[in-house]
Amino acid sequence: LLCSTGRWSRKEVKDLVRQGRVSADDRTVLRPEEKADPETVRLTVDGAEVICAPFVYVMLHKPAGVLSATEDRSQPTVLDLLPPELRRRGLFPVGRLDKDTTGLLLLTDDGALTQRLLHPSHQVEKEYLVWVAGNVQKALPILSAPMELDGEPLAPARVRRGRDSGGVHQLSIVVCQGKNRQVRRMCAQAGLEVLRLKRIREGGLCLDQSLRPGRWRPL
Repeated sequence: LLCSTGRWSRKEVKDLVRQGRVSADDRTVLRPEEKADPETVRLTVDGAEVICAPFVYVMLHKPAGVLSATEDRSQPTVLDLLPPELRRRGLFPVGRLDKDTTGLLLLTDDGALTQRLLHPSHQVEKEYLVWVAGNVQKALPILSAPMELDGEPLAPARVRRGRDSGGVHQLSIVVCQGKNRQVRRMCAQAGLEVLRLKRIREGGLCLDQSLRPGRWRPL
């Protein structure tokens, strides 16, 4: 159970047990091979509780300039923003935000949940704030009407106009598909230049406004 958290190797866990630093339900564990139910046991190491849940879920405020990938030889990835124990859990991003897009990104090791969130049949909504330049009045009916990407029809998007400032217009765009760079390409078709793009919601999960870019918190 302790190894599954990614924080310790098997050898390190055995040493912790031998040193009397591990407790299960407030009782000192005497043998490393002792069994426990991860759903009910309260495990502590040096008095600090350790969560041994079967899956981990992390909300990340993805910053610009970071790849939504598990590894890359030349560029930083979202996993580089996590502590070592979470990286060792084998987390992966649910879907992708392109390198320059910021905002909500879910990281997990739960493959079944990932499949449910990403499969087109489930129509999970994704909401973006988009800052654009161009003729928004002309673009709005184009964005709201049926569109195509790569020769395939898109489900209609919901588009709402936000505040304008100095020639920059803010839009809220809600889509339920996850085609590559979908929102950017939709805006380009409508004659708009995307200056900034941020995802703020996926399904019922909203980005925690207290999370600064590059920060994360468990769910």
